[in-house]
Amino acid sequence: MIEHADGTQTPVIDASVHIFFPSNRDLRSFLREPFKSRGFPDYEMDWYGAPGGEYAPNTEGPERGRSYPGSDPEFVANELFSKRGVDVAILHPMGRGIMPDRHLGSALHAAHNEMMVSRWLDSAEFGDRFRGTIRVNPDDIAGALREVERYRDHPRVVQIGVPLQSREVYGKPQFWPLWEAAAAANLPVAVHIESGSGIGFAPTPSGNTRTYEQYVSFMALNYLYHLMNMIAEGVFERFPTLKFVWADGAADFVTPFMWRMDTFGRPHLEQTPWAPRIPSDYLPGHVYFIQGAMDGPGDAEFAGEWFGFTGKEDMVMFGSSYPHWQCADIRGLPTALSSEQREKLCWRNAAQLYGIDIPAGVGAQ
Repeated sequence: MIEHADGTQTPVIDASVHIFFPSNRDLRSFLREPFKSRGFPDYEMDWYGAPGGEYAPNTEGPERGRSYPGSDPEFVANELFSKRGVDVAILHPMGRGIMPDRHLGSALHAAHNEMMVSRWLDSAEFGDRFRGTIRVNPDDIAGALREVERYRDHPRVVQIGVPLQSREVYGKPQFWPLWEAAAAANLPVAVHIESGSGIGFAPTPSGNTRTYEQYVSFMALNYLYHLMNMIAEGVFERFPTLKFVWADGAADFVTPFMWRMDTFGRPHLEQTPWAPRIPSDYLPGHVYFIQGAMDGPGDAEFAGEWFGFTGKEDMVMFGSSYPHWQCADIRGLPTALSSEQREKLCWRNAAQLYGIDIPAGVGAQ
């Protein structure tokens, strides 16, 4: 619960909290042979390093210099719940992206899932305020389906996670069994930037950018290729309860892009009879975004109006990206948002999507 500048209070659901193993040695303790003795990359393998460092100040925890930020449940809980006013946090384990050996990639995802459930979701002290994202490998559909089946009934698992970087767009039929399983389990699919081990494509269609500034500005836009392919392939017609969360922002680009796609789509719907509606009709109830650090016009007078374009106010959720450098504070929301828009962004959209019960008395404040 936080108090805004106008004196009103709202609950807060942080829909994007990144968690890690303290070290590779600790990660190996969750692996089984033949993968336990294999080599694999560290977390910080991105060729584009943030100029000031990957993590926000004061996120190191008690083992400063000896473990990753976001690896100590007690420290993270204190930072989020006591200092930042967060009521519920959606955890997203950060892995290694796509890898040449799909079975090793699946083993690493399984280890992260086991760690998250045992240390975070099942915590006697804080578990009731954590919800989890199980990581699955879209390059290994059989392995991904096993992870979904393993955790689908855990009461605090609320979504599955895949990397934004993929060697195929996510509307293609090879991914359909995974989307079918996600829809059947009522688990949204979160798509997050996560660099692969030298086998992913360049961050732009024209190649690699020179600086981190360019990379971080453009990389999130790749969700548009996935989203439009999913619409064109009829994925949301085939799986009408499927929901996708684009976890790196860029909701500000969905409005002009949908205007463009609808302009073409209206007179040419006969080309995709399996997707008979105009593209923008597939957004409500299927497409969600985590608010990005660079999204939108900032604290401008028209921020509320912008937020209402193409229904973004019903799609966007607050997510801090803790403990990364762009770690956002809910108190920095644009002041021009209406009280209803602010409530949706702070907690209502996430509560509805993830089935999180905020007590009526709290939600009414």
